[in-house]
Amino acid sequence: MTDVAIGLTGLGSLLVLIGLRVPIGVSLIGVSFVGLWSLMGWRVAWGALGTIPYQFTANWVLSSIPMFLFLGFISYHTQLTRGLFQAARAWMSGLPGGLAIASIFGSAGFAAVSGSSLACSAAMGRIAIPEMIKHKYHPELATGTVAVAGTIGALIPPSIILILYGVIAQVSIAKLFLGGVSAGILTAIGYIIVVLVRVKLNPDLAPSRDDRASLSEKIVALKDTWPILLVMIGIFGGLFSGIFTPTEAGAVGAFLACLVALISGELTLERFLKAARETTTTTASLLIIAVGASLLTRFLALSGAGDYLSAGIMSVAANPALLLLGIVLVYLLLGMFLEPIGAMLLTLPIILPVVDASGWSLLWFGVVLTKLLEIGMITPPIGMNVFVIKGVVGDLVKTSAIFRGVLWFMVMDLVIVVVLSVWPSLVLILPDLIS
Repeated sequence: MTDVAIGLTGLGSLLVLIGLRVPIGVSLIGVSFVGLWSLMGWRVAWGALGTIPYQFTANWVLSSIPMFLFLGFISYHTQLTRGLFQAARAWMSGLPGGLAIASIFGSAGFAAVSGSSLACSAAMGRIAIPEMIKHKYHPELATGTVAVAGTIGALIPPSIILILYGVIAQVSIAKLFLGGVSAGILTAIGYIIVVLVRVKLNPDLAPSRDDRASLSEKIVALKDTWPILLVMIGIFGGLFSGIFTPTEAGAVGAFLACLVALISGELTLERFLKAARETTTTTASLLIIAVGASLLTRFLALSGAGDYLSAGIMSVAANPALLLLGIVLVYLLLGMFLEPIGAMLLTLPIILPVVDASGWSLLWFGVVLTKLLEIGMITPPIGMNVFVIKGVVGDLVKTSAIFRGVLWFMVMDLVIVVVLSVWPSLVLILPDLIS
C-alpha cells in the first residue's frame, strides 16, 4: 500500500469512527497514531505522540481560551447580562416583535463576553423565552429567535473558534476579532430584519404590547446594564487600544467579570467553583480535539494524502465560485452531524492549503468559516443550540417546533454568507485599519 493510500485509508477510518459516535478527539488521535506507525514505524509514532501535543499546547495564545471560557461561565452563572436584555426590552417595546429583537440585542451583548454559542443560547433562553411566552409570542418565534441569536457568540469577540483558527492558520487573533465584529453586527441586523418581516406578515406571532416603556423608564433601564458594559469596555478598550494583547484580554476580562459580579452581589463561592469546573472540563475537551487535529495534520503531510486531496479539489473546482460553493456545502453537511470546533479541526488540514493556493485572504476565510460552522449549530438533526433551548423550555415546546422556528433565520444566514463572499471588504475593513 502506498503512503497516499495509507493516508486516505486513515481518513476513511476516521469518518467511520465518528459515524460510530467515537469521541472526535479520540478518533483523531487514534487514527493519526496508527497511521504514523504504518508509515514510519512505532518509534516515530510514539515520538509524535510525545512531542506534537506539547508543541501545540505550548503556544501561549491558547492560554486565552480558558480565560475567555471562565469569563463566559462567570457572566452566565451570575446573570450579568440580565440588565442588558431588560434595557433592550424597554427600548424595543414599540417595535413589532420587540421582545424577540431585544433577545437578539441581549445575545449580541453576551457574545461580547462569552465566546460561546451554547452559553449565549442558554443564558438568553432562561431570560428571554419566559418573557416572550408570557406576552403570548408564538413558541416557534420565541425559541427560534433565541436559538439563532446564540450563534452570534462565535462571531463577536472573544470567539473560541476564531482563537483556535488563528493559532492553526497563523493569522492575527486581533484582526480576526475585528473581522468577526463586522460579521456579527451584520448577522444581528439580518436576524432583526427576519423578525420584523415575519411579524409584519403575521402579527399573531408577536402580539403588540400595551405596556410600552416611557422615555424615563427607558433611561432608568439603562442603569442596570453597567455590569456587562463595564466588562465589555474593559476588554475591548484595552484590547484595541493596545494596552494588552488578545491573550491577556481573557485574563483581564475574567478578573473584571469576577469583580463586577462581586460588587453586584451575584458572585458566590458555589457559582465561582461551578464556573471553574465547567471551564476546566470544556478547555480539556477542546485541547484534546485540537491535539488530535495537529496529529492528523502531521499524518496527512507525511503520507502525502493532504496534498493529494488539495490538488484534487483544486482541479475539480478550478472556478473560485464553484470552489467556494463546494466548501460551503461541505461545512453545511458537516454541521448536521458534528459540533463546530470538531468539524473545523477535522477539515482544516485539507481546506487551508486549498484556500491559500486560491489566493483568498485567510483572515476573511476564518470569519466566513466561523459563520458556516455556526449555521451548523441550528441545523437538524444535531443542532446543538436547538437542544440547549429545548433543555430550557422542557415540554413547553417540541423540538420540531424549535427547528421550524430557526428555518427562516437559516435562510438569512445563507444570504449573509453570500454577502460576505461577494464583498469580502465587509470583513476586512476593520482589520485593515490596524495594519
